[in-house]
Parts: sequence; C-alpha cells; structure tokens
Amino acid sequence: MNSSTQPSTLTLGLFEKRIDGDDCLMELARRRFLQADMGAEMHAGTPEQLVGLLKFRPGDAASVVVHLPRDFQLGDARSQERILEFAARFAGRIHGLVIHDHTDIAWRREDYFQAAREMESRLAHINRCPMLFVEYAVGLEPNTFAAFFDSIRELSRISACIDTGHVGIWQARAAYSGMHPGQDICELRSRDVLPPQVMADVEGAVSAAPKTILDLVASLGALGKPVHFHLHDAHPLSTFSPFGVSDHLSFLAEIPLRFEYRGLRSLPLMFGPVGLRRIVGKAIETIGRVSFTLEIHPIAERVSLSDEAALLFGHWRDKTNAEQMNHWLSVLTQNHALLLEAIKDVLSLSAPQIHEHDRV
Repeated sequence: MNSSTQPSTLTLGLFEKRIDGDDCLMELARRRFLQADMGAEMHAGTPEQLVGLLKFRPGDAASVVVHLPRDFQLGDARSQERILEFAARFAGRIHGLVIHDHTDIAWRREDYFQAAREMESRLAHINRCPMLFVEYAVGLEPNTFAAFFDSIRELSRISACIDTGHVGIWQARAAYSGMHPGQDICELRSRDVLPPQVMADVEGAVSAAPKTILDLVASLGALGKPVHFHLHDAHPLSTFSPFGVSDHLSFLAEIPLRFEYRGLRSLPLMFGPVGLRRIVGKAIETIGRVSFTLEIHPIAERVSLSDEAALLFGHWRDKTNAEQMNHWLSVLTQNHALLLEAIKDVLSLSAPQIHEHDRV
C-alpha cells in the first residue's frame, strides 16, 4: 500500500524486464520504485515465475498486481484452474490478478456470464483472495464491456480493468472510420505527409476518445466495486513503440511529425497531463476504490546511470541496455509524480465525499 495516498487509491508501475540483460535490471527497478513509493504490476505465466519476481518487490508493503498471459480466458476450464492456483497461492500478498476480456462477452454472453459466476463461487473459498480484474483489451464496443459488468454487479471478487489507451484507440478508430469508411486511422502513421483535411479529421477522431473513457468510468462506478486502471497515453500516429502499437505512451510526450501542420511539427497526445487528471478525478469521484498502473512501455532512449546505479552494472562492458532501462524508469517515475499530484488535487477538492465513501 502506498503511504502517499488514501488506502482506497493504489498507484503502481509496469514492473518487468522488457530490455535484454541480467537481473541487475530488476534490482535497478526495485530501487527506483522503492524511492518513488510505487507499487508494481508484474507479468507472470506461472506461480514459479511470480515467486522469482516477488524477490524484487519494491518494499514489503508495496502493492502488487499480477498480469496473467493473454491465453488465460475466463470461459476456459484450464484457465480457471490456473487463475485459482495464483489466487490461492498468493492470497493476502497481492492486490489483484488481471486477465484480458474476450469476444465471448458479446457473442456468447450467457456462457461468459456463467463462467464468471462459477469463478466467483470458487474464489469465495479463498481467504484474503485477490480481486480478479478483466481488462478491456480485444476491442469490444465500450458499452458492451460495461454491460457485462452490470450483469455481474453482485459478484464481489470480479471487476473491470479499464485500459485508457485501448479504449481511446478504439474510439479514435471508430470515429475516423465513420468519416472515412474502410480506413484505419492507425495506418496513417506510415505516411510522410497527410493533407490538412485528413489531419483535421485525425484531430477530431482523437478528441472524441476522452469522453468515451469518462463515460465508461461513470458506468462502472455505479456498480460499487473496485476498478483497476492501466494508465497510458496514446495517439494513432505514434511510431514510438518498438512493439508497433499506438499506445502505452508517457503522458508527457508529444507526437513528432515528418511534416509541418498548422505551423508545428508535433501534435499533443490523446490525453496529456490534463486528460490524466480528468480520468483520475472521475475515477475517484465515482468509484472510490481504485488502483492505477502506469502501463508505459520503454522506448530506445537512454539516460546515464548515477554513480550508485553504475555499481550494479560493473560487470557489464556495454551499458546501453542499462541506460535504456534507466530512461524507462525515469519516465515511469515522472509520470508517477504526475499521477500522485492528480490524486492529491482530487482528494483536496472533494475530501468530505471521499472520506464518506471510504466508510461504506
């Protein structure tokens, strides 16, 4: 639990080794997260993998959420057993487990509903069971995603994970395809030049995304359950990601352009710091019990190691990857400071209402 925030508001960062190297990279991450008072969201496919990662937990009291692999599906019997194994083995030690949603929410609604009820009944037998969060990931219509959780509102151990980038890119794609049928806004990022009219439509499509997320937050907030968030910025023209996606960006970045548009060679992101504050404010106001993971991916930039950090990598001849890890950790901690500031602002403006909610 983070001492810098209310008990009902947890802040975490993506905590894993996405850069090649030995476990000194994880030790560097542990130190940076501990200094920032930031919890950790870890990816693990087996309990044994998680045991290894927890050795680098940034402090005994640090919040931990575990993101399970994409092939873990709520409606699959084998996946249910694997989820239950994690829940039972790490009960009382982690805040939650995250799995991806599935198109069955839309196309086999009754089957998915029954799978959720069965999972809830089995989780109920685990003392101090972590929450199971189902993440918006496969591109469902957001109202369909919200309607599923409305249908299981009585299930106290299963709730939603809102991924700001996934929802935002879905909305931008939907809005742009309404203006340009059959075209994908994300495919425009490969163009060296875009006509002004197309750029104006891109701006219009991107500007529609924040409201969609705020509406989804309001819908899920009405259910009275904890909600987990994957916070990251996005833009359909982004080429930052080494994984080829348009999101998982820092809230402090801008999109460079290879051409001039309205006298500028860059664009603001989908949310930015102001958008982040709006999402955080809406979440705390309507949900109360929230956890926020900054799910920002590394890029190829580097930051030199401090003397203390350099000692960790004395056996490395080439420090390039260590410096890339250091850059990533710097970005995460900068965004974490921004997140904490947003939470502080929200709590200072609505302290009586928040305190009343926490007593419920």
